[in-house]
Amino acid sequence: MAEVIIMPKLGFNMDEGELVKWHRKEGESIKKGEVLFEINTDKTTMPVEATADGTVLKIVLAEGETADVFTPIAVVGDPSEDADAALAAAGAEVDAPAPVQEEAPAKAAEPTPAPAAASGTYDYEVIVIGAGPGGYETAIKSAQSGKKTAIVEEKHFGGVCLNEGCIPTKTLVRTANLYTEMKEAEKFAIFGVDQSALKVDMKKLQDRKNGVVTTLTTGVQGLLRANKVSIINGHASFVDTHTIEVEGKTYTSEYFIIATGSNTFMPPFIPLEGNTNVITSREALNIDKLPETIAIIGGGVIGIEFAHVFSHLGSKVTVLELMDHILPMVDEEVSDMAKKRMEKNGVVFCNGAKVQKVKDNSVIYEYNGEEKSAEAEVVLMAVGRVANTDGLNAEGIGIEFEKKAIKTDGHMRTNIPNIYAIGDVNGKVMLAHTASHEGFVAVADICGKGGHEMDYGRIPSCIYLDPEIACIGLTEKQAKEKGYDIQVGKFPMMANGKSLVEGDTDGIVKVILDKELGEILGVHLYGKHVTDIIGEISVAMNLEATAEEVIGAIHPHPTVSEAMPEAFMAAFYGRAINC
Repeated sequence: MAEVIIMPKLGFNMDEGELVKWHRKEGESIKKGEVLFEINTDKTTMPVEATADGTVLKIVLAEGETADVFTPIAVVGDPSEDADAALAAAGAEVDAPAPVQEEAPAKAAEPTPAPAAASGTYDYEVIVIGAGPGGYETAIKSAQSGKKTAIVEEKHFGGVCLNEGCIPTKTLVRTANLYTEMKEAEKFAIFGVDQSALKVDMKKLQDRKNGVVTTLTTGVQGLLRANKVSIINGHASFVDTHTIEVEGKTYTSEYFIIATGSNTFMPPFIPLEGNTNVITSREALNIDKLPETIAIIGGGVIGIEFAHVFSHLGSKVTVLELMDHILPMVDEEVSDMAKKRMEKNGVVFCNGAKVQKVKDNSVIYEYNGEEKSAEAEVVLMAVGRVANTDGLNAEGIGIEFEKKAIKTDGHMRTNIPNIYAIGDVNGKVMLAHTASHEGFVAVADICGKGGHEMDYGRIPSCIYLDPEIACIGLTEKQAKEKGYDIQVGKFPMMANGKSLVEGDTDGIVKVILDKELGEILGVHLYGKHVTDIIGEISVAMNLEATAEEVIGAIHPHPTVSEAMPEAFMAAFYGRAINC
């Protein structure tokens, strides 16, 4: 079927684009992924790739001309197809640019955005359900886009991230790291610190953590009010596709965005017997008395960050992980380095452990066909999270699920045209920054500016250990499995001046490139401050920058970021400068 090519919207503030150059003429063929044309907006020239194989049947917009976003500018399809008929079906005038449209021409199959309702039909144009990072930022973006917006929150503004996840965890990490640094003061020529007097007051640490959380959550409500977002307190439940009930009162909306987050997962296949002391991450964050021993079931991000915190504060930590390596989303070379560093700090790892049950103060597990046990004062269950749709009545109004999460497309639409779902509740990538970006995609779609789809292959992840881990894209193993002919470059932190200054040279920058094009497939970092520089690669990958372009960017000295172009040189040219 012929595809009508439209002027793309490459940013929220882009209203029109100038056609700079066509890379194909009428009658010429094009393959998916090849550059079809270049546009100029805000003094930036951007290449635009074809989204399907075919022949250029008709060019509507000439080079040098300007068109509003979402205006049809060409038709690509089979030579036997009628280009004028395709344009007419899309609502465009034949042989002339289309008038400005409220909605982009639909290129994808169902679901499509719901038709606009008559003014005043609903209480709100957009209601966001859930005020976590994704929810509250999405509500603000909706309001800033001119939509009458409300947000519903039952418990905590800021959601799990601000109250029970990212922020409180990192507050504990900071104290754990500082405590360790103070014990190593002589390494930095600081003498006189009485090691025997050093201790962490867990109750005061909780006070500090709670203070940080309170400051941020209060700020969230202030931001919402400042942007004229109506706040509805209580639990939302769908009555129908345009109506929710909150604490006995109904509210209607043209569109809904579900952002209800996730809950900790307690695996039913691990029975609890006797007098156990099993906790989740929620309880772990509120511990005011440090346990002497703790067993952590799960070697993912949550389990490993808590292993870092408790081991640095003085607990004896054992990690039981079913897989053969920890942190499965991280390149194995990097995760192995982190594991060795944590082992030096006393953490005991048991990979390949299949936990059978928790009985009293023992975790019973199978290892190499033998039954073993790990004794611990406290057992932390850290085997993941599950989408939170409790009491939402999503199934009742016909919302489709996939693997116990709400099913969405690349525009965050559910199968019901006026209902979207973002963040942990859709089960795709459970990270706060993912939820926020998904929300922006959803709002753009609601506003008729839905040309941008989520790309889950370019989402950075950060793990807050000491040193830190940051990664984006494919691991070396994944790239090989996908059939890429790759180049791998590495640069050790021991050759980085800033790392030497920091007194910690453990770490590496590892780069995976496509050999033919120099395309960035993945970057994995382990070292001081690397969570602060992974955004550089996120931008580069989003702009489809090549290795040469990263190398060509000037990095300041002395910084950890200097290691980045060195690793790219090692991959692209075969050798770095300073190694």
